[in-house]
Amino acid sequence: QVQLVESGGGAVLAGDSLRLSCTASGGTFSNYGMGWLRQAPGKEREFVASVSAIGTRTYTPSVKGRFTISRDTANNTVYLQMNSLKPEDTAVYICARSQTRWGEGPYNYWGQGTQVTVSS
Repeated sequence: QVQLVESGGGAVLAGDSLRLSCTASGGTFSNYGMGWLRQAPGKEREFVASVSAIGTRTYTPSVKGRFTISRDTANNTVYLQMNSLKPEDTAVYICARSQTRWGEGPYNYWGQGTQVTVSS
């Protein structure tokens, strides 16, 4: 059974930084792509960033240049470094494991999410 546990969310001011972590247990972490998605109140879940099993990274345009996704295979953890945060980044951030080596999904395992709140 694969489990994904996120941490690192919080309440910050615009321009601040946060680093989210997602640690996986069960399965073989290194074989699969990983992604971060987010869901703001009243909005649909949206893709934020992904990293493939071989380290290829993809970002949604609104976070490119501000967010960096990375993975630590030795510790079964994927990170999302978020810099220059904006109020529109406010959402629940959810870690997901892809069904394939590619990071963009489809995803079949999800974490519980961690709240990020950015105030102006």
